[in-house]
Amino acid sequence: MIIRIITAILAIVSLSFLLPLATALYYGEKDMIAPFALPMVVVLFLSAIILLVFRGKGKNLSLRQSYIVVSLSWTITSIYGAIPLYASGVIKSIAGALFESVSGFTTTGSTVIENIDAIPKSINLWRCLEHWLGGMGIVTLTVALLPLLGVGGFQLIKAETTGPEKGKVTPKIATTAKVLWFIYFGFTIVQTLLLKIAGMSFFDSLCHSFATLGTGGFSTKSESIGYYNSSAIDAICTVFMFLAGVNFSLYFYVFTGKLRELKTNSELKAYIAICVVITLLLTLCIKSSYGSFLQAFRYASFQVSSIITTTGFATADYTSWPPCAQFLIFILFFIGGCSGSTGGGIKVIRWVVLAKQIGNEIKKTLHPHGVYSLRLNSSPSGKGIIISVASFIFLYLALVFATTFASCIAGLDLLTSFTASLSMVGNIGPAFSSLSPSYTWLSVPSALKLFYCFAMLAGRLELYTMLIFFFPPFWRN
Repeated sequence: MIIRIITAILAIVSLSFLLPLATALYYGEKDMIAPFALPMVVVLFLSAIILLVFRGKGKNLSLRQSYIVVSLSWTITSIYGAIPLYASGVIKSIAGALFESVSGFTTTGSTVIENIDAIPKSINLWRCLEHWLGGMGIVTLTVALLPLLGVGGFQLIKAETTGPEKGKVTPKIATTAKVLWFIYFGFTIVQTLLLKIAGMSFFDSLCHSFATLGTGGFSTKSESIGYYNSSAIDAICTVFMFLAGVNFSLYFYVFTGKLRELKTNSELKAYIAICVVITLLLTLCIKSSYGSFLQAFRYASFQVSSIITTTGFATADYTSWPPCAQFLIFILFFIGGCSGSTGGGIKVIRWVVLAKQIGNEIKKTLHPHGVYSLRLNSSPSGKGIIISVASFIFLYLALVFATTFASCIAGLDLLTSFTASLSMVGNIGPAFSSLSPSYTWLSVPSALKLFYCFAMLAGRLELYTMLIFFFPPFWRN
């Protein structure tokens, strides 16, 4: 069963090679045909054989098997996605190609390519398509397309999706997966059309929509969105980055008329409040640099949406801003998008839980005999979620510190090491110092790139899915 599912996932990703392959044919990039066509044909042929050999009635996977399937699927898919990047000659090293591929699928958006404008369009499209596939989740896509695998898809999606609380918006998990992907696809079409109207070419519009809705940050231009110097394009990307950072389940409730779910959602309220407050503060901090409040607001709102949703697009290098502005950006590195969104990071809901619990602790200090419960979405929540959130944040910071230590050993300075680690584990993209938006990650040593690949995968899969293999109890019966 494990082999069947992983094979099916790899086959679906392989079929996605058809889009960059068609792009190569359309633009006459003959040298790019083989790097996409050969791996696709080989994988589809082997997949057909494996699925025939291991055909049979499916059964529900255990929780342990679900973790194995999801972690192996993401690892193997990332390796597979690196093949055209390396075989095309665009990226010269295996470590660099793997880093780029993992950065793509995990929607991190850090790149080792220096002159992005010069690389073939088919490769650029594939990089952005990786974001789009990884944003909503390759396992979620497989469950939506292949419910006939006959397995308990809910356990698989739980191991892949983000946030402390995971549920279904429809009775059947396959239907839920289809609904989420349908909404995701619809947003992509709308943004592509709006960017085209705003002045982008259709190709650039599609690539940037893939990267925006996946909250990835890969661009077809070395200067990212800043290349276009268009307030309309900035505004469109700002709005759609913000939308991509919202729990996609809430959009289902909007379309089905259940608006009360929005009004009572604690995380959405906090997410909006954080974006508004930090955007206004950031605007005031950089106003002197841009001359007017509106210009400052344009750049501030874009950077806030980009960093809090872990997209990583840039219209300015925030490391050149005043210290107060850099500090506000630095705070966003610790937050992330909403649970159930395509954004990475710790997630807003976990900070909401901790903030509410702090409020309860203060009340207990003043009134020791009082009984106070934590309420989320206007309903009481058990103590289990508090323990879960605290444990996750501890493990998150532990991985950030371990990655920082590895970065320091590799020769990076402390500021670069720490912010790069936050960027890798949080799937943010840019960092500070020598890895700010103005630089690529090409200079990072190969061994450290491989370590970063693990950190990015762990961050995308909510830590436990990747780290659980290092805990002995996982292997005990």
